[in-house]
Amino acid sequence: MKRQIKNNVSWVGYIDWELETFHSDDYSIMNGSSQNAYLIEEEKNVLVDTIWTPHRFDFVENLKKEIDLKKIDYVIANHGECDHSGALTALMAEIPDTPIYCTAQCVKSLEGQYGKRGWNFHTVKTGNTLEIGNGKKLIFVEMKMLHWPDSMATYMTGDNILFSNDAFGQHYAVDELFNDKADQCLLYKEAIKYYTNILNPFSPLVAKKLDEIASLNLPIDIIAPSHGAIWRDRPMQIVETYAKWAAAYQENQITIAYDTMWEGTTQIAHAIAEEIRHQSPDTVVKVFNVAKADKNEVMTEVFKSKAIAVGSPTVSNSILSSVAGWIEFLKQLKFKNKKAAAFGCYGWSGESVKLLQEKLKDAGFEVVDENIRAFWKPTDEDIARIPELVKAIIA
Repeated sequence: MKRQIKNNVSWVGYIDWELETFHSDDYSIMNGSSQNAYLIEEEKNVLVDTIWTPHRFDFVENLKKEIDLKKIDYVIANHGECDHSGALTALMAEIPDTPIYCTAQCVKSLEGQYGKRGWNFHTVKTGNTLEIGNGKKLIFVEMKMLHWPDSMATYMTGDNILFSNDAFGQHYAVDELFNDKADQCLLYKEAIKYYTNILNPFSPLVAKKLDEIASLNLPIDIIAPSHGAIWRDRPMQIVETYAKWAAAYQENQITIAYDTMWEGTTQIAHAIAEEIRHQSPDTVVKVFNVAKADKNEVMTEVFKSKAIAVGSPTVSNSILSSVAGWIEFLKQLKFKNKKAAAFGCYGWSGESVKLLQEKLKDAGFEVVDENIRAFWKPTDEDIARIPELVKAIIA
């Protein structure tokens, strides 16, 4: 079970090959994931985080094979969410008096989930330290809203390891543990998906936190997140990438997202895509039916886009529920510096386009006036208005 990370630091987590969804069904898992926990064995023995609740008993039994639990001097809880803390109940039943170092908000989180069990909490703030022997210490850095109020990171001097918790992670199962051993295309794909769907709402805080970490002048040789690959090969590459992603990121891409009843809205979506290719051949175009596509994958493409076009027919004086739910998620992710246009068909009342424009504006997009609103199916006159819509979102 124990696998060396560096010197006296080992990985003692769980690789979850069979995981398919996360946060209930709100996040899709395509390539497995991991819950990373770490064991430090210096003069003091320190456990950094645990793993998810379903695997708690196996975790404790496996840990017993590596160390006498009573010899664990400290437990670090970087974050209270149950994918990190889920084995604490089983662990602390064995070593109830062992100090748990975490933020004050984390105490509230843990007691909220597991009840007040009389655990020996020691609350910390940014800059607080914990000596672990052999000239080494742990430095705590609060990471509020990355992505919970209780989150923090822990830095180990001497070995220069940043245990970064949810920051810099991916839902990606890498049996070899390290970023240089991972499939690089999948690693990047899962890292940007993770950022988009979990951290993007907090991008302004990400940027400030990256500046704060830089100001501490801590040499970082390894970044050990709570999910996915551990960054040992040029670890600062993911920090630099986060800085780009946090700055209202976009590429030369436009994403078209829609649902349809009788294919009229589909025809408009495809005609918009064709016109984008005509006006701007270098622009990447992605087209998704949101009722059929994975929403997290679609949102990752929206994150990369400079503009989107969203379509729905009118249904009961409103829009399709599939599109309504998708736009609510879009709003949650708080994208910045992106344009949007609306389109759709109708059979009698025809409110969908106006409603889409309002919802897209409410979601933080710069909504262009140009739109396509077609009676039943797009006519030649409707199609003739598409170049102006495309010109507006490309401009």
